[in-house]
Amino acid sequence: MSEAEILVSGATGRTGGAAVDELLRLGKSVRAYVRSDDERAAALRSRGVDIAVGDFTDIDQIRAAMEGIQSAYFLYPIAPGIIGAAAYFAQAAKEAGVSAIVNMSQISARRESASHAAQDHWISERVFDWSGVPTTHLRPTFFADWLAYPHFAGDIWAAKTISFPFENGRHAPIASDDQGRVIAHILANPKGHEGKIYPLHGPVEMNYTEIAAIVSDVLGTKIEYAPSSIEAFKNKMENLFKFPPFLVQHLVEVAQNYRDGIFAGTNDVVERITGTPALSVRQFVSNNRAAFV
Repeated sequence: MSEAEILVSGATGRTGGAAVDELLRLGKSVRAYVRSDDERAAALRSRGVDIAVGDFTDIDQIRAAMEGIQSAYFLYPIAPGIIGAAAYFAQAAKEAGVSAIVNMSQISARRESASHAAQDHWISERVFDWSGVPTTHLRPTFFADWLAYPHFAGDIWAAKTISFPFENGRHAPIASDDQGRVIAHILANPKGHEGKIYPLHGPVEMNYTEIAAIVSDVLGTKIEYAPSSIEAFKNKMENLFKFPPFLVQHLVEVAQNYRDGIFAGTNDVVERITGTPALSVRQFVSNNRAAFV
């Protein structure tokens, strides 16, 4: 492998991809940990990114990917297996002498969570802490990207309606690009971030009625917020989108968390760490207009 200094898992996804972009901009040597050497990996390689192929079920693959690495980003999907994956990642990092880990968690991560995924994220945080490898935990609120996900954006445009089960709850949407920049800056300069837990919020807290008004203004067409019941949302995830049961259970529980204020709040962590303010909802929708229309 090359003399890469920073390892990024999930490098073909949203936060990992944004982290790679920012690390390359910062002049860092990056290795991507990917599940397959496909066209997305080839695109990264063409930009000078080293490629290590493997998954989180094989500690030897992870250990090989860690060779020569100074700092590493851990990202696991909302799926069973994160606790074992975190243990393998932490052990491999410890063996390789990695000096810093950035762990992507979630704002609802806590011991008492009714969401199996959120509870598993909390336990995974503790695994990294036990490992002794200095780790920074990131806990983002709901992504602004929810609005632009293919599952939702098409519905929003077709029905001219945002239909989520969040009642009048509030949050400050954060873009995955901003999260990627935070990840990159901590990986590039971890000093002072060791052991920290950073909730990640966008710049303005709002409810979905206010979000719908901004989407309407940017897209030039009236978009309304019509909150659904949690049960209707659950049926849609199961029967229309065919999401796996583990993910559905998580989304149902965090919908209630959202109503209860778990996702609320705002802060300036993005700007403090990266030097650039987080994107507003207006900027995000404008940048991603094509996803809707």
